[in-house]
Amino acid sequence: MAEDQDEATPVDVAPEPVEVPRAYGAAIIGDDRAVLFPTVDGYIETVEALFADGFNTCIDLTAVDYLTHPGRSLPAGIEPQRLELVVSFLHHVRRERVRVRVQVDADHAVVPTLFDIFPGTESMEREVFDMFGVTFTDHPDMTRILMPESWLGHPLLKDYAVGEIPVQFKAVER
Repeated sequence: MAEDQDEATPVDVAPEPVEVPRAYGAAIIGDDRAVLFPTVDGYIETVEALFADGFNTCIDLTAVDYLTHPGRSLPAGIEPQRLELVVSFLHHVRRERVRVRVQVDADHAVVPTLFDIFPGTESMEREVFDMFGVTFTDHPDMTRILMPESWLGHPLLKDYAVGEIPVQFKAVER
């Protein structure tokens, strides 16, 4: 009987690796090439590939804080982070749009700048820095753009305390 138990002992088998669909060097969900998920390290490589393919206009660059909504659809192998950088590009000839979503660790919110590829992102990156605290390496002017330089914190983070401005009323004369 002991021999039967030895034969029935399961053998540790490594699971089959899951092949993640990719486009422009970034992970995608299914066949949807309109939304790319590069890592922070692969971000510039993906954007350069898009630019070389004719996506020559960056129409938006912003961030999202998922502190209170951690669940979202991500490709296999992409680890969700609190912050997500979202960048949108246009290909005018083919009339196509592509969105790049990069997961950014809130404790080390550092991403390479797109300024050298798309100079028009300069102010958008400053706004993301100002409102969310994401720093863009090699940016030509990584300073606040909306808040005063002496401002502490980043107002669009979900755990940023809501301020209070006292409202003053005038007495109504009759």
